[in-house]
Amino acid sequence: MGDAGAAVRRLLDRPGSANLSRFRHVVAAAGEREDALRGLSAEELTAVAEGLRTAPERPFGHREMAEMCAVGREVARRDAEWMRELYAALGVSVGWVDEDAEREERRAAYGCDVTYVSVSEVGFDVLRDRLCTDPADTVLPAQDVVIVDEGDSVLVDEATVPLVLAGTVDHGRLGAAATVAEVVGGLAEGEHYEVDDDRRNVYLTDAGIDQVQHRLGGIDLYTAGHVESVTQVQLALHAKALLHRDVDYLVRDGRVELINVARGRVAQLQRWPDGLQAAIEAKEGLAASPTGEVLDSIIVQALIGRYRSVCGMTGTAVAVAENLAEFYKLETGGIPTNLPCIRDDEPDRLYATAAQKLAALVDYVREVHDTGRPVLIGTLSVAESEHVAVELAAAGIDGVVLNAKNDAEEAAIVARAGEYGRVTISTQMAGRGTDIRLGSVDGHDRERVAALGGLCVVGYGRYHTSRLDDQLRGRAGRQGDPGSSVFFTSLDDDLLTYYVPGARPPESVDPDGRVHDGRAQRAMDHAQRVAEGTHLKIHRNTWRYHQLINIQRDEVLTHRDEVLRGDLAARRLHELRPERYDEILAAAGESALRDAARLIVLAHLDERWSEHLAFLADVREGIHLRALGRETPIDEFHRIAVTEFSRFYTEVYQCSADTLDRATITADGLDLESAGLKRPTSTWTYLVTDNPFGSPEERFLDYFGGVIRNGAAKMGLRD
Repeated sequence: MGDAGAAVRRLLDRPGSANLSRFRHVVAAAGEREDALRGLSAEELTAVAEGLRTAPERPFGHREMAEMCAVGREVARRDAEWMRELYAALGVSVGWVDEDAEREERRAAYGCDVTYVSVSEVGFDVLRDRLCTDPADTVLPAQDVVIVDEGDSVLVDEATVPLVLAGTVDHGRLGAAATVAEVVGGLAEGEHYEVDDDRRNVYLTDAGIDQVQHRLGGIDLYTAGHVESVTQVQLALHAKALLHRDVDYLVRDGRVELINVARGRVAQLQRWPDGLQAAIEAKEGLAASPTGEVLDSIIVQALIGRYRSVCGMTGTAVAVAENLAEFYKLETGGIPTNLPCIRDDEPDRLYATAAQKLAALVDYVREVHDTGRPVLIGTLSVAESEHVAVELAAAGIDGVVLNAKNDAEEAAIVARAGEYGRVTISTQMAGRGTDIRLGSVDGHDRERVAALGGLCVVGYGRYHTSRLDDQLRGRAGRQGDPGSSVFFTSLDDDLLTYYVPGARPPESVDPDGRVHDGRAQRAMDHAQRVAEGTHLKIHRNTWRYHQLINIQRDEVLTHRDEVLRGDLAARRLHELRPERYDEILAAAGESALRDAARLIVLAHLDERWSEHLAFLADVREGIHLRALGRETPIDEFHRIAVTEFSRFYTEVYQCSADTLDRATITADGLDLESAGLKRPTSTWTYLVTDNPFGSPEERFLDYFGGVIRNGAAKMGLRD
């Protein structure tokens, strides 16, 4: 198969296998080491891992990677097994689920009292169980208690990320999106479209509108029948002008990989909504990844809400206490550190321009580096990390870059980040859940580095939330170690220019650009608070749209469970088609008829739910039109959703009764083909990242604001 086929294979693989083709031989080599490593003690496994990390500096090749994977696999299993003795003493069973677990292994693990599993894996199992037609095929018991590690990441940062179970690939939709992307790809900035000063919004000019309408077949974009085309055009414009390679996404192995802003690493199995995803792929000249019928989806927040009791832990929970209380009814408390924190957190160093900020950072790093102190520089993107590394190299400072491009080397790079004289330039990858030991891994030089002041953390700009700043600072001064942190910012930083545009110029600026104006620093603090408020608003708004869908989903799942495990389907079909029912009963027998009735109703129930989700997605994309009519979009969405759902069961059972009329049912069972029933022959799972441009109605109003602003004169002439 060609590149397109390879891309499809990778996307259709199970979770965790996005880059399997690159590392298949590495995995095979790791598998060959299983028997040799299985017999090692925990201490011996640790020794093997440390030997790999502390070997003389050389390229971390495939052999070393395979050995590390083999060791890592054993330790993932032993995380649960390490606690097994304690659990056993308490009479508690323990299991774990990873992406390679088969159905029977999953069922057994979920049947334990304590199960270790990632959020995505349990979410996908919820969705897969949703399609089972035999009760014996389900793997999940009733959700009881969930303990969430890195709680702020899961419960806040990823709360509105939908987990999706999809079926048949829809090539037609791919073609339409690709066509629009091709049209928009030929537009020129300044002539066909304009981007505002902070490069957050893009608008077609009059010439652009004419060009797009002509190339799409002479249509009028601004009519009710072409709302979907307007959305596709705007998404393609955003992809072309506002989404940037090595900032918002990477291109590896012929596919687009999204970057998780909060973690600075590749967001495994995530994609943008189909139109935007296709636009990015077309922009990069890549084959379009598959889309298809969404069989079901659930956002992380709703998944967590299925549990009777929710609790968790994270080092920055207090910062999101408001979110946790609002969305999960959780109380938050702080636990004192094991040892007092003696880290020295300096005030921000604010500069007038981005160039002056970078020059000052290089000077500061050189000064610290000359003493031998290890330095960790935190950046906001892959592109920034590489740019800073180039500037440091030009100044004679060799740094090691850690970003989403070389995430396979993360453990080895982080393990050495606290060494004497080490400089590490990283995205947010090194800012969460990472212990950086002073000195070498084996403890050599620890006291020497500690005497110099420990790890020096340098932030290259503020993040959109102070919580991420604190996570970066927290890499230094752990467990009572000495350390320091300082952030370099500028008046050109996106955080300030986007959230507090038009800020007054500073009154006091040094020759090197250093700003000593308290008002300017307060503006930066204010910008970060505005950004945090904006993200909370988006979270709140997204949840309001999903909340009603979740209520309807729960009702459908309850009904489906009655069909799956009882005789509800047979009873309802007997009521609707008594003569046909009795005819089949006499010919096929009660058992075969009940099984057939269950399969028929489940097929139509699942199909109707998939159609309902698709309908609501379309409604939400167009609901912004209600805002122009002075109606509240969310209220109108709820009205439409409730009205549509009121017909749900009537349509399910009417279609089921019609199927019963034409189905061939014998003592051997139901002939699916004769009944015209379609069950998905295969499914694939993925996550949809938050739309980076806000809600559909916000995009729509921004878009038409630009149209009105740019086309006012032309529209006046037409009038």
